[in-house]
Amino acid sequence: MEYALERWEHPERVGSWLAATARNESLRCLAARWWVVLEHEDVTLDAVVEHEPEIDEALLSAERPAIVREAMPHLPRRWQRLMEMLKADPPVPYAEISDELGLPIGSIGPARGRCLARLRVLFEAFNPAA
Repeated sequence: MEYALERWEHPERVGSWLAATARNESLRCLAARWWVVLEHEDVTLDAVVEHEPEIDEALLSAERPAIVREAMPHLPRRWQRLMEMLKADPPVPYAEISDELGLPIGSIGPARGRCLARLRVLFEAFNPAA
């Protein structure tokens, strides 16, 4: 990709853009590192407290599969079958999905993405609290 300075709308701003890009990349690299927690030598942690989901969170988690099942029939039949094959256990190979649905292997991922986007819309329609 070519970035000719003479084609930029504001070439005088390249320095500030470069500084901001370098800062953001540095912050991203720092965030990706392991965090080190310093503590006093005389302080020890006896047990790790495990997070238990709040009751509302548990109820919502239990309702989600039912809402998705309710939304599935509103998808085109081909997408329903695609989702069934993708969530099968063991997973159905892409070659088999391609043969059954008549999709090129390279189109399975984008079709899955469109299907999930439609499911999100349907999920919100069936679950206004989401």
